[in-house]
Amino acid sequence: MAFVLRDFRPGDLEKVIFINRTCLPENYSPFFFMNIHKHFPDLFLVAEVDGEVVGYIMCRIEGGFLRARRGHVISIAVLPEHRRRGIATALLKEALARMSERYGASECYLEVRVC
Repeated sequence: MAFVLRDFRPGDLEKVIFINRTCLPENYSPFFFMNIHKHFPDLFLVAEVDGEVVGYIMCRIEGGFLRARRGHVISIAVLPEHRRRGIATALLKEALARMSERYGASECYLEVRVC
């Protein structure tokens, strides 16, 4: 099944929170999601399959004036039944491209946990 990437919209919040709680041990408040969207709307993306949001990536830019700008992938998740289709890879590639092109970020980090 094909998927489409697009910018997050406030109407996606409930589904993104569902995906976050389904897939990850870190759960963020609705305010946190919306605050990231407010400050970095072009770095908060969702993936859709048949019009349904099935994954997301939420990023921000850190650093600036005296320090090189770097991207931070705060959270990325895809519902289990939609994994192994390249959705997370596509989300990450698009976010990284935007960080570089739009913010001049020369590096990016993502913290992960060993389970």
